[in-house]
Amino acid sequence: MAKEQMQVLNALDVAKTQWYHFTAIIIAGMGFFTDAYDLFCISLVTKLLGRIYYHVDGAEKPGTLPPNVSAAVNGVAFCGTLSGQLFFGWLGDKLGRKKVYGMTLMMMVICSIGSGLSFGHSPKSVMATLCFFRFWLGFGIGGDYPLSATIMSEYSNKKTRGAFIAAVFAMQGFGILAGGIFAIIISASFRDRFNAAPYEVDPVGSTVPQADYVWRIIVMVGALPAALTYYWRMKMPETARYTALVAKNQEQAAADMSKVLQVEIQAEPRKEEQEKAKYALFSKEFLSRHGLHLLGTTTTWFLLDIAFYSQNLFQKDIFSAVGWIPPAKTMNALEEVYRIARAQTLIALCSTVPGYWFTVAFID
Repeated sequence: MAKEQMQVLNALDVAKTQWYHFTAIIIAGMGFFTDAYDLFCISLVTKLLGRIYYHVDGAEKPGTLPPNVSAAVNGVAFCGTLSGQLFFGWLGDKLGRKKVYGMTLMMMVICSIGSGLSFGHSPKSVMATLCFFRFWLGFGIGGDYPLSATIMSEYSNKKTRGAFIAAVFAMQGFGILAGGIFAIIISASFRDRFNAAPYEVDPVGSTVPQADYVWRIIVMVGALPAALTYYWRMKMPETARYTALVAKNQEQAAADMSKVLQVEIQAEPRKEEQEKAKYALFSKEFLSRHGLHLLGTTTTWFLLDIAFYSQNLFQKDIFSAVGWIPPAKTMNALEEVYRIARAQTLIALCSTVPGYWFTVAFID
């Protein structure tokens, strides 16, 4: 921007921390909460899916998803996420953060419900339907991901911007934790109501028919936080930075922020130097100013996500390998879901959630 900032943007940068900041953290953070729940709840139920749909009579161990099916069920949402980030990130710059924010939420609600309603006459059709809805769920999550962070950064002041953005990301930890806790409650409830023998005692009876409801309920509940957040997201005004700098409506930006900050802000007339300060993405000017920042951020984030998503998706296999949960054949299907959820919840409670909030406390 020009050296002489617009008053509305300067007011945002120097604003004292107010209640609206925390409201924005909660509203934007619920997007990350839902994203994490929807992405990682599948790891809680993949072993159950194998028992239900890929049981083999006479096999020594319970049924498991074939490698190609397991890869699709676990990974298809991330293919959608990558596509959604690129598409909705672009669309958010064209139509505005607020409009696109609502689109991504509705897509997440519809596809969460659709994932739980994956019906068919064969295991192949059920898995295909599940993967279809998981892809589009990921597409919506991909849009929500950058928009939530962008909205928070554009609402923040300079002094605590790092902590506010980190707090939005920290809601991911609560989403993972909520997924584990909810899976514990549901699996324990069904286990106590429909008691069954371990697989090694009764291979067929160890997976009760009602177990099919368990994974569907766990997957579908991801629609609730997204639906509950929709109203509050639609009440948020468009961010002033977008309205002033992209939509070129400084009067509207000033009016919106006057209500939010509860102070009088006057829109400044557009200055010639502000028009000259623009430069395109990936232009020489952009690369000279921010090229190293972009490269460093994307590279470290890429490396982080290899560990982060791998660990959260496949830690159930690690639990078995290190003996933290008993061999599958010594449990019935619902007991296995309960044990996996309990282990994942402990990991989230003792490391994931504290790690996020450690960053929130010290990042600035």
